[in-house]
This record gives sequence, C-alpha cells and structure tokens, in this order.
Amino acid sequence: MNYRNSIITAVILCMFAIAGTAMVAYTYDRTRDRIAFNERETLMRELNVLIPPDRYDNKLYTDTLKVRDEKLLGTDEAVTVYRARREGKPVALVIAPIAPDGYGGPIKLLVGIAWDGTLTGVRVTAHHETPGLGDAIEEERSNWIYGFDGKSLNNPPLERWAVKKDGGDFDQLTGATITPRAVVKAVKKTLLYYRGHRDALFAGAAPPDAKASSQGASPPVRTEGQAQEKMKHQ
Repeated sequence: MNYRNSIITAVILCMFAIAGTAMVAYTYDRTRDRIAFNERETLMRELNVLIPPDRYDNKLYTDTLKVRDEKLLGTDEAVTVYRARREGKPVALVIAPIAPDGYGGPIKLLVGIAWDGTLTGVRVTAHHETPGLGDAIEEERSNWIYGFDGKSLNNPPLERWAVKKDGGDFDQLTGATITPRAVVKAVKKTLLYYRGHRDALFAGAAPPDAKASSQGASPPVRTEGQAQEKMKHQ
C-alpha cells in the first residue's frame, strides 16, 4: 500500500514539474520578443543621444561591424561598432568598448565619434562602481560624462588625456579617482583605435583582428550584413 502511494505521489510530482516547465517555457516564448524589442529601443535611445537621428539616414541598429582589439578596446571579445551615414557618406559611429580597470570591475561604455575624430559624446551603459562616489560617471548622477563632448586626440593634446590628479585635463570625482581615470583612459584608447582604422571601420570590412595580427594572421570579421547574406546562400 505504501509502495502504491509512493508511486502515485511521484507521478503527481512529475506532472507538476512538467506543467511548471511548460508554463515557464510558454511565458519565456511569449515575452522573448518583447524583451528583445525593449532592449533594442533602449539601445537606440542611447545611440540617438550620441548621434542625433537628423544626422543620418541609414539603419544605425543594423549597419554594424564586429571588431576586436584587447589592447585598445579593453576586451578580447568582439566589440560592436554602429555606423551612421547620410546619402551613403560616413557621418559618425558609436563604439562599445570596455574600461577594464574600474574600481568595482569593468565599465561598459558607448563612445560616439564623428568622422573627423571629434567625440560626439560618451555614455556609461553598465558598471559596479561605488554608489555615491564612482557612480557619478552616470549621466543621471552628475554632468561629469559631458566633459568628453567635442574632445579629440588634439583637444586636449594626447599627453593631457588623463585626470587632473595625473597631470591631465579631465576632472576627477570627489572621493573617487580610479573610476574616472579608467573611463578617461578607455575613451582615449578608443579614439586611438578609431584614428588607426577609420576608413576600414566605415568600409564594410572589419580591421584586422589585433590578436591574430600579432600572431601573423589577420582574418576578417564579417559585418552583420555579410553574415546574413552568407546564411541566405546556405
């Protein structure tokens, strides 16, 4: 009798588990597209702050490129580049590098750069900096991040691309130096990357993989459009 009850209990529990899994799968399937849409809308709002929509006429969200350069872009993973054009001519782009040496860990950025190498702006998209101190790099917390607007590798001179405590031109934050130092260095390196690869970044073919190049090879990184085209022919 006890054995029969155990079997019945096991079957009931199994049915509940199956039903629960089905409900989770159903909910995920129903919300997946909505989540993707919301993420896209959030990203587009951020991109359009750095490159106003009236400056370009292409599809900024899909005119992208994946590039790698651990030394200048702060990660060994592929970094997305969003490219703005008007009547087919390059206008500006947004690169998504990482400042790897923040006080609380890596700081994810969006760096907008006009064709002439001038910054259209910088925004922080994710970080783990100290609340009330390092989190002042956020646009919502202070206007510190606006200090990059209009800057370039010539303004200020390259040697002045540092916080004032290190002899540079950029303000540090009250009670926090490591965080702004990491961001300033990452933006500077992103500009250096742009200066060395500008034409390739807008041409459609990705610049050589920095890591592969150092090993004597330079495989291209496909654009999103090229990847989709390849899938069509498979």
